[in-house]
Amino acid sequence: MIGKNIGIDLGTTSVVIYVEGKGIVLSEPCAAAYEVNTGKLLAVGKRAYDMYEKAPDSIRVVKPMINGIVSDFTATKHILRSFLSKICKTMVFKPNVVACVPSMVTSLEKRTILDLITSAGAAKACLIEEPLAAALGAGLKSDRPKGAMVVDIGGGTTDIAVITMGCISVSSSVKVAGNALDEAIRRQIRRERDVIIGIRTAEMIKRRIGCSYLREVELGLTVKGKHFITGMPVSIEVSSTEAYLAMRPQLEQISEAVRSVLELTPPELAADIMESGIYLTGGGALLNGIDEMIYRKTGIKTFIADDPVNCVALGTGEALAHIDILSQNGYVFKSRDEIGGLEVDETE
Repeated sequence: MIGKNIGIDLGTTSVVIYVEGKGIVLSEPCAAAYEVNTGKLLAVGKRAYDMYEKAPDSIRVVKPMINGIVSDFTATKHILRSFLSKICKTMVFKPNVVACVPSMVTSLEKRTILDLITSAGAAKACLIEEPLAAALGAGLKSDRPKGAMVVDIGGGTTDIAVITMGCISVSSSVKVAGNALDEAIRRQIRRERDVIIGIRTAEMIKRRIGCSYLREVELGLTVKGKHFITGMPVSIEVSSTEAYLAMRPQLEQISEAVRSVLELTPPELAADIMESGIYLTGGGALLNGIDEMIYRKTGIKTFIADDPVNCVALGTGEALAHIDILSQNGYVFKSRDEIGGLEVDETE
């Protein structure tokens, strides 16, 4: 194919871009900021995310991906077009893009994403499932007849899959992941403390003192918010136990989803997984003790991949390096004319 090959992890919370021969060249939040009255695009990526929950009424900040699915086509296209133009400004030909999608998306959703990527500036686009890319990024060999299990805990979805011979044998996707954990912490603090905190503060609590089971030594963190009754700014201390109790129902859903996939796995592949273990990827894999939680639930040794946050993007790079394996399993690049997707106004 003519043109540079690029891999994109188009996630709910962030966009990570891999360029063949260079590695990961961009990692920014998936956000766009617009002027309310004129609809003018003001910023994308980190600049836009810095305005989130802090912008005046005249500026609207959009996070266009919900649970791994495009909810705002125009905003997503603007974000991708901005990032691709930044990366491809010295390229003579339009790039060929491999992008990731959750494992349970519909054909219409796949076609929409393909259409979006080509309208944003790609010559041809190809989609692969996130857990398959995560397995490749984690260094699991997928071209052999041996089962491997990957749990990719992203921002909007948790994708669980058993990989064998370059494709997915059994998979499931639940809409419970990092964002749901953040929201659970917000609800807990509002309900128990009558304090409203922002989503970024909830994420900070999760990262710093969050845990998947009760810690032996409790940690505390002082955060700022607004009192629900008086409306005044307040400062409170949140404990790791509070954070755990807030997230426990969502963590149970994730571990139950892992068990469900194991129950559906054929016996020979299940035996392979018993031997090789379960691999955790995605930003949610960084939550303290989540590997231990999965191990206690399944009895199978569980590992956190090296660089779990970038595993999916690195996996697109591995896929680009083995395009022949992709094509053998039905993953093909399509141009805009071949997609036959939605009509999009190119002047947007």
